[in-house]
Amino acid sequence: MTDTKNVLAVIAPHVGGRRAGAALATAFPGLAQVTVVERADEDPAALRAAHVIITGLGPVTAGHIAAAPELELIQCASHGFDYVDLDAARARNIPVCNIGSSGAEKQNVAEQTFALMLALAKQLVPAHTALVDADWALPRLQQSITELSGKTLGIVGLGHIGEEVARRAVAFDMTVLYAGPERLDARTEARLGGARYVGLDELLRTCDYVSLHAPLTDATRHLLDAERLALLKPTAFVINTARGALIDQDALADALERGALAGAGIDVFDPEPPTPALRLLRAPNVVLSPHVAGVTRETLVRIALAAVDNAAGFLAGDKPRDVVS
Repeated sequence: MTDTKNVLAVIAPHVGGRRAGAALATAFPGLAQVTVVERADEDPAALRAAHVIITGLGPVTAGHIAAAPELELIQCASHGFDYVDLDAARARNIPVCNIGSSGAEKQNVAEQTFALMLALAKQLVPAHTALVDADWALPRLQQSITELSGKTLGIVGLGHIGEEVARRAVAFDMTVLYAGPERLDARTEARLGGARYVGLDELLRTCDYVSLHAPLTDATRHLLDAERLALLKPTAFVINTARGALIDQDALADALERGALAGAGIDVFDPEPPTPALRLLRAPNVVLSPHVAGVTRETLVRIALAAVDNAAGFLAGDKPRDVVS
């Protein structure tokens, strides 16, 4: 295919906006004319002419899809795809792809998961704050500082990222349980330190740390609601580096405020950025980060290249990869 095609790169402001989009655009081969925007409807003419939309956490709604009569592909520059109206794309037979098989984000998401776990186990945030305030907090904190070694980690969603988390857990001498739609083969379980497949409720009742790595779908929205959070031990910690809406945020705040959970490490929110009214911002024993698990310099390059490679291949006549709808 030699005709020039139009690509609309929609990069949300909170993940870099036009600046990040401009860097992504430079990776495209000459067969594409790339327009960079921060909202899909920011440039109506470009939307109307777009054959491909590449989106980095920028919503692509049914209205946007209806306004793009030439649209042939929606490529998410992320593992997540919940910000695209899948039903509207499906009605037009427009494939929606993510970068799942590329593994572009898995290294840093796994590292951020352990950064949050270690921060909670070692009480780093209250320790730092106390020292800044001239408070030698050792006598107060030493009763709540724990080790990861010997603890049980429950991974909800053992895909590419979940496997990276499991590998690191083995290095920390943790026991790994996992829940998800299907069991892995025995060889993979053995490679991950004898990871054991269990039902979600059993995982929640058993584990000292629960880390979420599932996609956000209708079936997984508020996967951890008040009822499921109540299954966790009061000494357990919840880690979320996947999607904010996997957890009922108010229910999590309730559990933390009541002391029904030991703590939470949260990198993702619903919505993003969170509003000042979000109770988790003031809940006890939380460690929060602004969706940084997939945005190291190295990760952003891999994400952009994976998204461009799939979209450019499609425009050249290849079958798209990682079709989620």
